[in-house]
Amino acid sequence: MPQRPSSPAADEILGLYFPVLDHGFVALVDYMGTDGCVERAARVSYGYGTRQQSLTRGLLRYLRRHHHTTPSEMVELKFHCCMPMFVARQWIRHRTASVNEYSGRYSLIPLLYYTPAAEELQLQSATNHQGRSGAPVTPAQYQEVCARWERSRQQAGEAYEWMTGEGMARELARIELPLSTYTQWYWKIDLHNLMHFLKLRVDPHAQLEIRRYGEVMAGMMQRVAPLSYEAWLDYDVDGARLSRMEREALARLVEVGPEGLRVREGATLDAAALTALGLAPREQRELAEKLELRPPSRFELRLSDARPASAFEERFAAAVPKAERAPRDA
Repeated sequence: MPQRPSSPAADEILGLYFPVLDHGFVALVDYMGTDGCVERAARVSYGYGTRQQSLTRGLLRYLRRHHHTTPSEMVELKFHCCMPMFVARQWIRHRTASVNEYSGRYSLIPLLYYTPAAEELQLQSATNHQGRSGAPVTPAQYQEVCARWERSRQQAGEAYEWMTGEGMARELARIELPLSTYTQWYWKIDLHNLMHFLKLRVDPHAQLEIRRYGEVMAGMMQRVAPLSYEAWLDYDVDGARLSRMEREALARLVEVGPEGLRVREGATLDAAALTALGLAPREQRELAEKLELRPPSRFELRLSDARPASAFEERFAAAVPKAERAPRDA
C-alpha cells in the first residue's frame, strides 16, 4: 500500500508555532497532498511516482500560467491562527475555507490586545482612503495614543471580568471588548484558494497586520508545495495582468519577430498618447508600477522564530479572567 504523499520540509514545521505581531501566531497543523498530487490530479491517466520533477514543474507552471486551478484544489492545508479581531474580520471575507473560531459564548476570552509598534502608527494617507501615509506620528502622539488605548482596554477588561465574575452570560459580557482583542481559529483551505488569498494579503496595498500573517503562511505553503509556490510567485505575486490598452501601448514600443523581441526605433509614448489609447491617469500610473523592476518576492520561514504550542498556551492562560462565580438561581 503506497504511503501518504508527504513533504519532509512541511513535516519539519508541523506543530511549531510562528509568532506574528505581539501576541499572534500561525501554525501548520496538518496538510494533505503535495506538488505531485496536483500533477496527478491533472494527469489522472498514470500512476504514482512515474514522472521526473522537471516535468512536474513544467506542468504546474503551465497550469498556473493558464489559470487551470482545479488540480491545485486537491491539496489542502490546515492552520491554527491567532490574530486581533479586526484582522479576523478582514480575513473572514475570503469565503473559501472551513473555519472554526474560538467561542466567546462558551469560553472566557483572554484579555490580550494588539498594540502597533511606534513606526507602524501612522497618519492617514491623503490618496488611499483605506491606508496609511507611511509617515509615523510623533513620539508624543504615540505615547498619548498608547495611554488612551491602555485606559479604554483596562476599563473594558475590568467590566468583562466583573460581569463574568458575577455569573452573567459570557455572550453579553464580551460585547464591549475592543477590536484589538485577540481571537483564534482553525482554518482549512485548498491550495488554489490559499494562493488567491495570499496573493491579495501579501500585496503591499493590504493592511500591514494581515500582511504579516500572509507572509508566514506563504512560507508554510512553500514547504508543502514548493513548485506550486514558485509558480505562484512568478505569475501571481510578481506577475501582472495587462489590459487591452496596456497591451496596445507596449506593442507600439516593442515588436515581435523571428529572433524575439525588439524595441521599435524611436518609439515613445507620452501621457497624451497613453490617454489617446484610453488609459486614465490612474491607469497610467498603475502601468508604470507594473513595469517597474523589483527584487523577486521571497517568503521563507525562519525556524529560529518557531515556538512550541506551550509558549502561547501559557501566555493566553495567564490572560484569562478569574473564574466566575456559579450562576445565581433565578
